[in-house]
Amino acid sequence: MYDLGDTVEMKKPHACQTNRWLIIRMGADIKIKCENCGHIVMMTRREFEKKMKKVIEKKKEE
Repeated sequence: MYDLGDTVEMKKPHACQTNRWLIIRMGADIKIKCENCGHIVMMTRREFEKKMKKVIEKKKEE
């Protein structure tokens, strides 16, 4: 499962050819940020779960 601060891989790469996204907001909607160019996308949780491929790395605990 995914959580706030995790890095995820989506099924389709972003226009900048990177497929690493950071989850920066969670709720009914999920906001993700491209780790290469910094572009932010907001989508519904249902849409996100359909487009997400896998969790690349979990948030680092402090």
